[in-house]
Amino acid sequence: MKNKYLAAEVNTSQGNYRVIVGKSILNLLGRELEYAGIEKKKCFIIADKSMFPKKVKLLHETMESFGYKTNTFSLELSEENKNYNSVSKIYDWLSTMKAERKDFIVSFGGGVAGDIIGFAASSYLRGIPYIQIPTTLAAMTDAAIGGKTGYNLDTGKNLVGSFNQPKLVFEDLDFLNTLPLREKNSGWAEAIKHALISDVKLFEEFENNKKVIINLDTEYAAEILKKSVGIKAQVVSKDEFERGEDRIKLNYGHTIGHAIEKVTKFKKYLHGEAVSIGMMVSIYISLNLGLVNIDSVKRQKNILNSYGLPTNDKNLNAEELIEAIQMDKKNVDGNVRWILLRNIGEAIIEENVSPEIVKSSISKIIC
Repeated sequence: MKNKYLAAEVNTSQGNYRVIVGKSILNLLGRELEYAGIEKKKCFIIADKSMFPKKVKLLHETMESFGYKTNTFSLELSEENKNYNSVSKIYDWLSTMKAERKDFIVSFGGGVAGDIIGFAASSYLRGIPYIQIPTTLAAMTDAAIGGKTGYNLDTGKNLVGSFNQPKLVFEDLDFLNTLPLREKNSGWAEAIKHALISDVKLFEEFENNKKVIINLDTEYAAEILKKSVGIKAQVVSKDEFERGEDRIKLNYGHTIGHAIEKVTKFKKYLHGEAVSIGMMVSIYISLNLGLVNIDSVKRQKNILNSYGLPTNDKNLNAEELIEAIQMDKKNVDGNVRWILLRNIGEAIIEENVSPEIVKSSISKIIC
């Protein structure tokens, strides 16, 4: 029998896992844990403090009802404290609770939570199984899928990390009900990015059906989310460790986006907002190289704006951004690997972009 909530199955060297997407589906979590082969041992829910008390209490009670002996721990998780100190707090708690390798961890929160908790799971006792229950749209569309985990250093974002695939990604849209509008809008950046790099028809659906998509309160909106999730899952299955070109293309907008986060000290922008501005720089580079026309630039800008995302910032400094991108983890032999568009729905990788074109393209978003 077909599972109508199954958005994708991700195939990796660490095992295959399902991505489940739906509304009011928490009662199905036990079945999915059983399908994923999670033994009924101790369960350690590690959550962003913003999930306390209501959401964590609900999840705790749900896990107990499925027969898992459940413990919970919370800490503040944001880009500002996405660092080793946060990882160390998780290690200390797991040690105090005498966690064992046969137990499992539940990452409960947004993208930062998944990165930090997933890394702790990969390294404590050399690895404890974990699942992802994302509670932000950005995490649901992107961060929770693919096993990228890690934390930031002062010199750059996500410079320490590991590939650690979860056993399950379980996305209940009910957890988005109390998400602030700005957080929800930020999450659309990653979903729209998936359409921009690989699916022009999905992009057109975002363009033509915004009113029934944006609030995620219709079945059609859930199906759109599943399509976006499916793109990410397919790419990860092809290129798990980002060694080929497929997965790197998921970083469209992220080279400048990460630089923007760094120069603004992770305080001014949510991740999706920074990526949105970064995508504008990337498409201006594409325009300057003759890869796209001005109509494509306008369509991208219009769709980002229509979903409440920023596309420029007059207060950014071009020289600071150029310096920051030199620490991008995708760089090879000191060359920045730019993810650009050849068309809406088709991304390419370009290493030979002159500093003049980069600076000119950045100037478009700070004028």
